[in-house]
Amino acid sequence: MNVAQQRQGRRDGQGALTPGPLFILVEPQLGENIGAVARAMLNFGLSRLRLVNPRDGWPNPAAIAMASGASPVVDSARVLDTTDAAIGDCNYVLATTARPREMLTPVLSPRAAAEEMKVRIERGETCAVLFGGERAGLSNEDAARADAIISIPVNPAFASLNLAQAALVVSYEWALADGRASFPSDLDEEAPAPKSDLEGFITHLFSALDEAGYFFPQEKRSVKERNLRVALTRAGFTEGEIRTLRGVVKSLTRR
Repeated sequence: MNVAQQRQGRRDGQGALTPGPLFILVEPQLGENIGAVARAMLNFGLSRLRLVNPRDGWPNPAAIAMASGASPVVDSARVLDTTDAAIGDCNYVLATTARPREMLTPVLSPRAAAEEMKVRIERGETCAVLFGGERAGLSNEDAARADAIISIPVNPAFASLNLAQAALVVSYEWALADGRASFPSDLDEEAPAPKSDLEGFITHLFSALDEAGYFFPQEKRSVKERNLRVALTRAGFTEGEIRTLRGVVKSLTRR
């Protein structure tokens, strides 16, 4: 994906979507939290959301308002009556919960979980992540329906994450597993200046420094020149930056 395509994806909110896991919120309470989850999902290229028996019904105006630009996620959300119905077409299900320690279900870190889902999705499987409601999280019965548990490494003394925070962590790790890179800055589009331009600037600078008496004593001149040349070359200045620096040197020598 080139720079223009990535920027277009930022503008329309959908240009960077790729196949990914679906998120299932089991008995969510506040519409604001559902909207916040939708935003977290779309931030990292996810769009499939399912709701199991949302307390305040659906559609929810508070969710729509909180979702802001993530309306594609909210608008396409599916509502189901039970967890079984929500995961019925899924091949691999993960549950975000810290409670059922007595269960023998495998426990994965968010990163390991994302990498596992990436492998499975690439071979055509449908993967889902279960999130419990705000008040009590997932029930043991719902957690037992999962193939594995996602355990987020939180502070044991303050381990409570809200719904959107947990969704954000999983979404972020999915983006990494999916190979999503940070957006390039404008500087990434400018190539370093030609070596001839850099050499012209270095010659100009050395001449000015020579007139100012910087290369003293004379026997240390070669070492000082070499150190400056290495530092200036390593900086990777663009053509525009070289012009600016030459203007600085010219201004100083004029004074």
